[in-house]
Amino acid sequence: MRNQAVVGLCVFVFGILVAWQLGDKIAANDLKTVAFAAVAFVGVAVAIRILRDWRLGFYSFLIWLLFEDLVRKYLGNNMAIYFGKDVLVGLTYIALFVDIRRGRAATFRPPFRLFFYLFLWLGIIQIFNSNSPSVIYGLMGAKIYFFYVPLMFVSYALIRHDEDLRKFLVMNAVLAGVISSLGIAQAILGHSFLNPTILAPELKDLGALDRVTPLTNQILTLPTAVFVSTGRFAYYLIVAVILVMGSAGYLLLYTKRSRKLVYVAFGLVLGATLFSGSRGAAVYVVASVLVLAVGFLWGAPWRWRQAHRMVKAIRRSFIVGSLGLAAILLLFPDQAGSRLAFYAETLSPSSSAYEGQNRAWTYPLLNLELAFTNKNWMLGNGTGTASLGGQYVARLTGAPPLNIWVEEGYGLLIIEMGILAPLLWLLWTGALVITGWRVIQRLRQTRLFPIGFAILWYAFLLLYPLTFGGMVPYQNFVTNAYLWLLVGILFRLPVLLTQEPDPAIVGSREGTSRGGLQF
Repeated sequence: MRNQAVVGLCVFVFGILVAWQLGDKIAANDLKTVAFAAVAFVGVAVAIRILRDWRLGFYSFLIWLLFEDLVRKYLGNNMAIYFGKDVLVGLTYIALFVDIRRGRAATFRPPFRLFFYLFLWLGIIQIFNSNSPSVIYGLMGAKIYFFYVPLMFVSYALIRHDEDLRKFLVMNAVLAGVISSLGIAQAILGHSFLNPTILAPELKDLGALDRVTPLTNQILTLPTAVFVSTGRFAYYLIVAVILVMGSAGYLLLYTKRSRKLVYVAFGLVLGATLFSGSRGAAVYVVASVLVLAVGFLWGAPWRWRQAHRMVKAIRRSFIVGSLGLAAILLLFPDQAGSRLAFYAETLSPSSSAYEGQNRAWTYPLLNLELAFTNKNWMLGNGTGTASLGGQYVARLTGAPPLNIWVEEGYGLLIIEMGILAPLLWLLWTGALVITGWRVIQRLRQTRLFPIGFAILWYAFLLLYPLTFGGMVPYQNFVTNAYLWLLVGILFRLPVLLTQEPDPAIVGSREGTSRGGLQF
């Protein structure tokens, strides 16, 4: 208290200096530097808050994870922005560790840890592979593969009871609805929406793409929404529809709150999938909706006579999705029609431009064979040498790009870490899916089954079919982060069931004066 006058004077002088510098930048029309300074200031404030409350840090990280690309686009692809999410999540890890040491947060021992550690150690050893031109490739690759793994410990400690789970799922539904709406708007309005006038050269080929239907020659804009590439937006839609549909099933059996919001988000995500122009997203979203519908019926609480609720959830999901797509077709027939034509012309086996078999099977196998043409396929070239972000490492080191990448997941693992890598990958992913399935069996016929089944389906989809198509979905920071945070939630669900055993009848908890579940 004795130093308040000195502190106040220092803050005043600092404020004058900052205002002076900002005034110069504004006068020079250097608004990019002003925006960067504002982001840095907010980031420092959030970082200080995270160290005091890691739960706030987790949600700050999640929001920044999804909207970082939007900021990066307008700030010229500044790499300091790119690593902002890593700083946020790193501070969250530290704050959680402190809470665990003080006994204020739950700890988690993954049942598949032994098999995963084998793959982890291989990835770390391969950082120092003599075939790698720089250890920076290894450090970048290790970050891509492993930096978000501790998120499963964060999410495990985050979900203490059903209300925590509900808040997490509702927030994700809101974010999915907002991002999907922006994607739909961009598909209709064109690339000028949500993109700066001039994109950074390395982003232009990713974020300003159009496609032409092969038979009818219709042009369709590929939206990126808040991301820098159409591919990242497409991958996000896959995880969004799975998580939102799982949330709808869980909320139907647990509470009346937030159901309508989740259904609206589900319809928006389906609409964004149609407008995405991504065949992979369209196929995997349709497959996921069908698999989850069948799975929800299989795991419905028949013994508590609540299975009709699950039937209602599935029926209403299909109704909302159908109405949303019908509204889009009526309001924007040209934009929606060109995309339907593209899907029909390239995915229908009767079409002369059919590409389904080639993209799903022939092309990945060809790339897997190409991996064995690399001279270092036995021992690999080192972690990160064929991963995402290699172009930035090449620019940093001044060396030419390696160009040893292949578009098949197991083939890329062979190129980076040698022939042992895909075997260890299958070992740890198999252990995760098997142990996750055991959790699902314990959750069957309970309120937690829909969200648990949805999480396990996403893990299987990402680690097997999508990985076969390429390692990009796993290495993509959005889908990778969601994998690990959802894994932690999956193994936390049995604890929630122990805290509040079923039958957890919504009507008995919230009132059944009108005779049954109401919407």
